[in-house]
Amino acid sequence: MDLKHYQEKHKPNSRAEEILRYIGPGLLITVGFIDPGNWASNLAAGADYGYLLLWMVTLSTIMLIVLQHNAAHLGIASGLCLSEAATKYLPKWASVPILLSAVMASIATSLAEILGGAIALKLLFGIPLWLGSILMAALCSWLLRSNSYSKLEKIIIGFVSIIGLSFLAEIIMVPLDWGAAAKGWVTPSIPHGSLLVIMSVLGAVVMPHNLFLHSEVIQSRHWNLEDEAIIKKQLNYEFLDTLLSMSIGWAINSAMILVAAAVFFANKVKVDDLAQAVDLLKPLLGNSAAVLFAVALLFAGISSTATAGMAGASVYAGIFGEGYDVKDPHSWHGVLLTYWLAVLIILFIDDPFNGLIYSQMALSVQLPWTIGLLIYLTSSKKVMGKFANSTRLKIVLGVIGVIVIVLNIMLLLEAFGIMSF
Repeated sequence: MDLKHYQEKHKPNSRAEEILRYIGPGLLITVGFIDPGNWASNLAAGADYGYLLLWMVTLSTIMLIVLQHNAAHLGIASGLCLSEAATKYLPKWASVPILLSAVMASIATSLAEILGGAIALKLLFGIPLWLGSILMAALCSWLLRSNSYSKLEKIIIGFVSIIGLSFLAEIIMVPLDWGAAAKGWVTPSIPHGSLLVIMSVLGAVVMPHNLFLHSEVIQSRHWNLEDEAIIKKQLNYEFLDTLLSMSIGWAINSAMILVAAAVFFANKVKVDDLAQAVDLLKPLLGNSAAVLFAVALLFAGISSTATAGMAGASVYAGIFGEGYDVKDPHSWHGVLLTYWLAVLIILFIDDPFNGLIYSQMALSVQLPWTIGLLIYLTSSKKVMGKFANSTRLKIVLGVIGVIVIVLNIMLLLEAFGIMSF
């Protein structure tokens, strides 16, 4: 067989190659919901309630797939990110407060991610939390300032791979009750006193800043927005990217709860500190498990801090009617604002673990505003043209919005002592 005939016979599948070209934006989003704040929420869920709260990871991920695809839909069809579209199509009195609350959500996210990375640096190298937080913010500021989207995607895909392999190794090491896990994934349950943890899991998976980020980063592909056929094609490929990426996130978040349930809940050990979790893993699973945990936490902190900075910058730049461009002053100021206000808050936090939990809860409280904004914009023919949401999709998005609002109302009623769940 000559070389030409061999190459013709074994040439790469063009469809597979085309699909792979569109994998990337979704993984940037995935990193955002396997951040250290998720680790704290998931460890609390598994350590305190065993397998009972796995259903919230499933429900949150289903909602996330719909919402993230809708946010990317906005970016592809309109050529605008969520923040830009809000500034362009909403009156200033409505857009500015919503976008400022989204900036605050990005800061809350960065707080959790920087703090988680700092905890990992302390575990691995003995670096104090305050110094580790400054190092994390400085490193990620440099990462954003010096790298393009394509470079960042490759770096973050590598980080996600390390995190996923670390937790796969952890799962192999622990004795799991797969029957209880299977039931937990599909059976809604709200044990007494669990609402704060449930809301922190929701806020840790369906994150406001990720909806802004996805609508922004999807545009890095520079698609032709004039050709309807091309737009439809990109929407299809984007959905595959989102589905694959969010499924990976579901698996990693589930693995965190599984490990916590098998190691801590089964042994009746209460976890209220990520560092404590690592120390407790050593006698139960050996030094290798503890080191894997700390390494995965560090990479999760770095990668998710980078995406939070991009999101905060995108929202901030959008207030001025601009897209994300880290070389532009508004975007760069957004990065600095997102990171260094988070570091400032960290310096005054007495209980890092509770700081992580409450930061995730804060995201769930802001979430209804971002979801409402997204539904309004993507349902508008003025914004989306013929790609506006169908009636069926509006209903699905509306149901998701109602679920989030109801859970928030339940949380507030419990917080003020009006009702107990």
